[in-house]
Amino acid sequence: MGMRKKIVPLAMASAMALSLAACGGGGSSSGGGGQQNSDASANMEGRGPITYVQGKDNSNVVAPMIAKWNAAHPNEKVTFKEQSDNADQQHDDLVKNFQVKNPNYDVVSVDVVWTAEFAAKGWLQPLKDTMALDTSKMIPSTVKAATYNNTLYAAPQSSDGAILWYRKDLVPTPPKTWDEMMKDCNIAKKNNMGCYAGQFAKYEGLTVNASEAINSAGGKILDDSGKPAVNSDQAKQGLQNLADAYKNGDIPKEAITYQEEQSRAAFQNGNLLFLRNWPYVYNLLKGTGSKVADKFGMAPLPGKDGPGASSLGGHSSAISVYSKNKATAHDFLNFVTSEEQQKAFAINGSLAPVLGSLYTDSAVVKELPYLPVLKTSIDNAVPRPVTPFYPAVTKAIQDNAYAAIKGDKDVSTALDDMNKALTAATAGSQ
Repeated sequence: MGMRKKIVPLAMASAMALSLAACGGGGSSSGGGGQQNSDASANMEGRGPITYVQGKDNSNVVAPMIAKWNAAHPNEKVTFKEQSDNADQQHDDLVKNFQVKNPNYDVVSVDVVWTAEFAAKGWLQPLKDTMALDTSKMIPSTVKAATYNNTLYAAPQSSDGAILWYRKDLVPTPPKTWDEMMKDCNIAKKNNMGCYAGQFAKYEGLTVNASEAINSAGGKILDDSGKPAVNSDQAKQGLQNLADAYKNGDIPKEAITYQEEQSRAAFQNGNLLFLRNWPYVYNLLKGTGSKVADKFGMAPLPGKDGPGASSLGGHSSAISVYSKNKATAHDFLNFVTSEEQQKAFAINGSLAPVLGSLYTDSAVVKELPYLPVLKTSIDNAVPRPVTPFYPAVTKAIQDNAYAAIKGDKDVSTALDDMNKALTAATAGSQ
């Protein structure tokens, strides 16, 4: 996600050997390494107040985390700068502040797909030598998502995988395939409600949803060498599934404007039969005022012949090379990734922990009964392209998927245009 959620971001078991770094080019690029080295060598021992920057805290876990830290560190207090809940706005805000070398953005939350871009530009403090972190207890894929050029640049904080949330009072057995779900849309019509929605507004969430549709149908965005691969029958089928469902109303018309929160609200208010979203919505769906608190179930995303391919989500925390108090920032990363804090994120915010041991922790599983579903989601997850050129890659996906779903382009044309734009975007990384 993107998206917090991305809290995003899960019971990522051994199958999480998915190599996030394998999907993009640019492995040999050093980006702004010179600037990075000169900045990174300074202020390693700096201690004092720092600022933590993250997207909107929809899960209400940041304030108590910082309060706990501040009580124990009166001379090294953390201030929370809360961004919007829009992933694109979060990204642009970070870029703007890195470009002006703002020393007050000490620790920043980065979506897993931003790590390569920010590291290549020399904005993130390498977490090695005296700044190294112990990642031995973390799920391997979360570490890979925070790694660029074989160097760790961020501390995995939460992971994520998509879940199909459904009305178990209306659909006793959740659909295992896309075709089964579309057949169940008759149930939605009988109950005067929308059938299925994900996140289809033109933003990062659409890249996630379009990628899932294409990957779940057996297609790919990029091949194993990092070259565009969307001109395939499988990719066409995946995007066609979304376009057809939107055209015939199985995806309601308003869903073309949905981001995470709008789609969550539609399901929570009883207006949707099926919702694709992240695990963070669990506590909200169970909460006061929810019209579906005791009526929803959880299942893996439906695919072609079985479980679909979730996009791997999640966030990491990174230290800006421009921070004046890197020693404090480093201690804060250790605090954020501690077992106690990871458990709090999971139980209080439905955020998927990065520590593998918590997926069999009885207290966590009791609070988060979706963990087995989440494990399936992560086991079948496919990462978005990891490349320093990600902004151009995701724009190519968003622009053309949006046009195809909305009906402004036929799917074949949209994929041809997407392929051309992806080729241009990744040309520098081949």
